[in-house]
Parts: sequence; structure tokens; C-alpha cells
Amino acid sequence: MVSDEAQPGHVRIRLDLSYDGSAFHGWAKQAGGKRTVQGEIEDALRTVTRSKDTTYELTVAGRTDAGVHARGQVAHVDLPEELWAEHREKLLKRLAGRLSKDVRVWTLTEAPAGFNARFSAVWRRYAYRVTDNPGGVDPLLRGHVLWHDWPLDVDAMNEAARALVGEHDFAAYCKKREGATTIRTLQELSLVRDTEGIITATVRADAFCHNMVRSLIGALLFVGDGHRTPDWPGKVLAAGVRDSAVHVVRPHGLTLEEVGYPADELLAARNKEARNKRSLPGVGCC
Repeated sequence: MVSDEAQPGHVRIRLDLSYDGSAFHGWAKQAGGKRTVQGEIEDALRTVTRSKDTTYELTVAGRTDAGVHARGQVAHVDLPEELWAEHREKLLKRLAGRLSKDVRVWTLTEAPAGFNARFSAVWRRYAYRVTDNPGGVDPLLRGHVLWHDWPLDVDAMNEAARALVGEHDFAAYCKKREGATTIRTLQELSLVRDTEGIITATVRADAFCHNMVRSLIGALLFVGDGHRTPDWPGKVLAAGVRDSAVHVVRPHGLTLEEVGYPADELLAARNKEARNKRSLPGVGCC
């Protein structure tokens, strides 16, 4: 169980970081030696603090899948007070020298009381980038932008998106996990095309279930290219079951842009609230 506070003799440190997910098998450590963001940072931390066989485990705001990027990821780690006091002045620079160039830690700060990178968060904001340019994707952006080879109607996609915003059971857009709820509050889902023809979908929610963002984008792309009408994604949501027509789009177009937290005095309350299992109004829990 993730602790609400650092254990006695330890200090909780907040890390703000970013990474290019192209060569990672996601955030979370895995068996078999696969390269992950968590594993890489924990290994670097152990090395630069000369902690030998001791691994200080990171807790992250949002576990990203293989190939997904992050610009504004947040994590925390609990370090012994004496170790933090010894290394705090040079730790950031030493990590920069040890980590590979596709992952960076930007800040290391002592977290306020009640802070938990995962449970204290009130929202996560992702961006998914896609282009329908007939010539494809700019080679310099190919690792971060999906190419869709049908013209896309952004107005139709935004019309469809409006029916998905709010608190719903997103079972139709999530990969079900045993014992986990699929009820989420989708706070924003909107799309904008820039002057270069890249369409950026902004997706913000209190939390996301597995594959939720990429499934939502997959449904909206079917609306945008005319294969489905704007009311179709809402009907899928209401049905509450996975629809084989909803494709989980490729991960490289997705970036975790930012994580939001409440004021310091509200962190502990949010931490507790986020651990409660959710149900929709009028729906029994058991």
C-alpha cells in the first residue's frame, strides 16, 4: 500500500520529469529486464547516492504505457533524511549525468505534508497529436504525431467529444482490470487544428483507466473521417461494453502534458478521497 506520509527518519521528495517513451516499455518496472522509465530512474538514483543494493521506489502520478511520452510527469520517492541532506545540493546534476538522454528529471523538492504523487492529483492532462496531411508526418515529428490517411473533420470530432465529457462509467473505452472501477470524470475533451495541419486533442480527467485516452481518440477519428456519425461515441459510452469498432490508436501520438494538484492544505484530504471506490449516483456499490 502506498503510504500517506514518509516513514519516520525519511523525507518525501517530489520529482518533476519528462521522457520520450519511444524506447521504453512504459513507466512501471517489469520482469525480464525490459527497459522502463521507473527502472531507469531508480537505478540512477541508487548509483548516484551510492546506495548499493537499496532501491528507493518511485510512486508516479500516472503510469504511461509503452511508447507514450511525458512532458509534465510527477513522481515521489521517500529518502532517508541523512541521505537527502548529503546529496541534495548535487543530486539533480548527478542524475542528469547518469540518466540516458531520453529521460530527464527537472526538479527535486521536499514535498508538503500529505503529498502523494498519485493520490493527491486532481487531474491529469494529456495531448494526442494527429495529422491527416496527404503527404504524411513531418520526419522530425514522426515519433510524436500519428498519421491518419483520411481527411478529418475537426468540428464533427468536437461535436462527438461533447457527449463524452462529465462523470461516466467509461467501461466501453477501457481495458478492464479486476477490482478496478472504470468510473471517471472527463473534464475536457477538445480538438484544435494548427496552421501546420496538426490536430491536437486535449484530454483532461481526474484519472484515466487503462487505454482510455487512446480508445477515445480512436472513436473520434472514426467520426472525423466520416465512418461514423457524431452521436456514435456517446452511444458506445452508454452501452457500457467494449465495441470492436473502437480502435486503440498507436501510443506515439500521446503525451502526458501536466498533472494538477490542489493547494497544500488540501493535499491530505484529496489523498484520502482518491482512494475511495467510486460509483455513479443511484448505483449501488455491491
